[in-house]
Amino acid sequence: MMRVMCVFGTRPEAIKMAPVVQALRRRPQQVELITCSTGQHREMLRQVLELFEIVPDIDLDLMQAEQTPTQVASRVLDGLDRVFRRHALDWLLLQGDTTTAMASAIAAHHARIRVGHVEAGLRSGDRWNPFPEETNRLIVDHVSELCFAPTERARLNLLKEAIPEHVIRVTGNTVVDALMQVARKEWIPDPGMGLAQLPTEGTLILVTAHRRESHGKPLVRICQALQQIAQRGAGRIQLVYPVHPNPNIRQPVYRMLGGVPGVTLVPPVDYLTLVNLMKRSKLILTDSGGIQEEAPTLGTPVLILRDVTERPEAVEAGVAQLVGTDVERIVSATFRLLDDPRAYDAMARSVNPFGDGQAAERIVTAMLES
Repeated sequence: MMRVMCVFGTRPEAIKMAPVVQALRRRPQQVELITCSTGQHREMLRQVLELFEIVPDIDLDLMQAEQTPTQVASRVLDGLDRVFRRHALDWLLLQGDTTTAMASAIAAHHARIRVGHVEAGLRSGDRWNPFPEETNRLIVDHVSELCFAPTERARLNLLKEAIPEHVIRVTGNTVVDALMQVARKEWIPDPGMGLAQLPTEGTLILVTAHRRESHGKPLVRICQALQQIAQRGAGRIQLVYPVHPNPNIRQPVYRMLGGVPGVTLVPPVDYLTLVNLMKRSKLILTDSGGIQEEAPTLGTPVLILRDVTERPEAVEAGVAQLVGTDVERIVSATFRLLDDPRAYDAMARSVNPFGDGQAAERIVTAMLES
């Protein structure tokens, strides 16, 4: 019997870890599973866990208002150190590039517990963009006993850093597993959020922008571009922007876009709602890494509000485009897709280079065979 702990702390981690938890549950004769939430996000994490019917066995409850990455890392290290003293483990499974993942990997390394990294090998090549995620994932990969790379490019990134080939498994990305599962669920819009009143005529554009490197002037430029898109597309375009609660995002977004005709600002939405908004949207403007991976399965073009991406496969497949945070680039790229059917059709293809929905099964099989 293999004892495995899955750790997650943020909504994206939980979404991508949920299929792995489900796959582990299907092997009760081989795996004793423990789930642990650090609580790096609280309310947003709870919604995902309910959707996938996961109740953490351990909740470290580390969330504090306006905490810094260093404070999160310190609390995770201390909390997991105490957990590892009580639970003898064979494997600790982590996902992605959060501070929860990085600190958990170090804590497990100190406790001589084998680490498996889900979504290993992503690289932007710039340690400050995204920050602190690029450094976090470098650290996790280099202490992992198994690196589950979502793509061949990710595998090559790991090999370039002298990570041994026998440590790496190309599995696909578990976000595709999660998306396919959730896309089949019935969705009833919450009438209190105003989404049920979205026009059925015209063009819906989903917007998400929340990353740390977007704070400040980049976010101001994004909002200026959204103002221009709403004005130029008056009567035919509806922008929907679920706004992250971080004051560095919420305050400038509501100051610049609150009350602008054609712009609907809503609180963060649950994952089921997000998936359905992606399905209904003509296109998506985002700085989210997860959405870059999800939208291609739905055939929804993505304009990436970043200067670099650690997920270039979508750009190379022609289903996403880097536009950065320059106002003119964002506006012109948006209307090129809206006004040129050939340009739009070239991007609106259901082609996903990130997986086929079987990544979680491959990950669990690789662990059991290790």
